[in-house]
Amino acid sequence: MAHEPLTQAEVLLEGFLALDTPEGFRAELIEGEIVVTPPPDGDHEDYINVVLKQILRKSRTDMDFSGNKGLKLRSGGGCPKNHAIPDGTFAPTERRLFRGADPWMPCEGVALVVEVTSTKPQADREAKRRCYARGGIPLYLLIDRDAASVTLFSDPEGDDYRQHLTIPYGKPLPLPEPFGFDLETADFG
Repeated sequence: MAHEPLTQAEVLLEGFLALDTPEGFRAELIEGEIVVTPPPDGDHEDYINVVLKQILRKSRTDMDFSGNKGLKLRSGGGCPKNHAIPDGTFAPTERRLFRGADPWMPCEGVALVVEVTSTKPQADREAKRRCYARGGIPLYLLIDRDAASVTLFSDPEGDDYRQHLTIPYGKPLPLPEPFGFDLETADFG
């Protein structure tokens, strides 16, 4: 029985999904490139905690959170589907999006993803931003440690977000519905 030969994208995806990444490391498939990152430093985790606590306390809509949820996202061109693991993923509690989800789940229903720059800041600023926009994720919050700024990308269309608001650490950043509050950023500085 003859089998169709695998495309380069299919071989890449199979190889990626078969990876045995060392404990604490994170492997992602972003725009046709396998990206492996080491465990985050303490400051990185502190930034995520600052965001998490505020969203859980102040959001108008109850939110569930995952810090390691694999998301399958549409790709551009001939690349296989992107497989990204945001530093933080928020979804309305009423959706119960994480319950019963596969390790790599579709991104429909996700309200916000958060990235904190670390070893590969350009990937967070550009490639991952395009991945999240293509996936239709309504809000992407980027905490850029090198620039000492926070950017909220919104209104995804095609390969990018049509709106973004960047503020320096210390200024409040308005989070729109379903969150509906100002994110305080003073603790990032």
